[in-house]
Amino acid sequence: MTFALPTGLDSRPVAVLGAGTLGRRIALMFATRGGEVRIYDPSATAGKQACAYVEQHVSEVAARVGGGTPGSMAATTDLAEALAGAWLVVEAVPERLELKRQVFADLDRLAAPDAILASNSSSYPTSRFIDGVTTPERVVNMHFYMPPAQPAVDLMSSGHTDRAVLDLLLEVLPRYGVFPFEAHRESTGFIFNRIWAAIKREALSVVAEGVSTPEDVDRMWAINTGTAGGPFRAMDQVGLDVVLDIENHYAAENPNLPTGPRELLQRYVDTGHLGVKTGRGFYEYGARD
Repeated sequence: MTFALPTGLDSRPVAVLGAGTLGRRIALMFATRGGEVRIYDPSATAGKQACAYVEQHVSEVAARVGGGTPGSMAATTDLAEALAGAWLVVEAVPERLELKRQVFADLDRLAAPDAILASNSSSYPTSRFIDGVTTPERVVNMHFYMPPAQPAVDLMSSGHTDRAVLDLLLEVLPRYGVFPFEAHRESTGFIFNRIWAAIKREALSVVAEGVSTPEDVDRMWAINTGTAGGPFRAMDQVGLDVVLDIENHYAAENPNLPTGPRELLQRYVDTGHLGVKTGRGFYEYGARD
C-alpha cells in the first residue's frame, strides 16, 4: 500500500499522547513555531500540568529556534478530539508492549488517513506493536531524549515505514529545534540510548555492589566530563520506574545482563521513590518537576 504524505503541515496540529515527563517536553518543542499542539492524557490533572509546563517555557525555547514563535497548547481526555486533523501523532505512553499495541491500533483507526504515527518508545522498535495497524507505512520510531536541553531525536523504520516518511521528518524536525538522526537498521535502544544504557547499567552496578554511592558517581562524572549532573540525576529525571521497565526489556532480550542494576531499581520502585516526579529517588527534591 502507498502512503500519501500529509500536506499543509503549518496549518495542522501536532498531537502528543501522554502528559508525563517526556510528553510535555515533546509538546513544548512542537509549540515553538506558532502552531497548535494538543496533548492527550486520561488524567485531566496531568494534562493541565503539561499545559502549564509548556506555557511557562515556550517563549524562551521558541526564541532559540530559527523562525520560532510561541504556539498554542491544549489538553484533552478525548483521544478523537486530540487527533482531529493532526498531521503528526507522537505516542509517549509507558513502556508496556500490550499498551502500545492497543494505542497504535486506536491511532490507526482514529487519526487522519495521512497522519504520521510516531512512537517515542525508548526501547521497543515499532515492528513489535503494529499488529493492529492497517497502514504500517506511516508508523515510525521517533525517540526523544530530554528536550529542550537534549534535543537529539532517533528515527527508525518499522521495516514497513515509507522512505518518504523518514525523509520528511529528517527535513522538518529541525524547524522545531530538534535534531533527527536515522538508525539505518532496527536496533533495540536505537543509537545514543544503546550507549547510554551501558553507562547507566554500569553506574547502577557500581552502587549495587557497594563500591560507591550515587552522589559520588555523579560528582566524579561532573568533574571528569565537565558536565553537570550525572547518571543518577539523569535517571531520577526520567523516572526510576521507566528506567526499570527499559532495563527489564533489555534483560528479556539478553538474559546474560547482570541482575544487580534491576534489583537496585526495583527496591526504589517498591518504596515509591521514583525520582523527581515523586520528590525522591536517588536524591531528594523539593518542588516536583
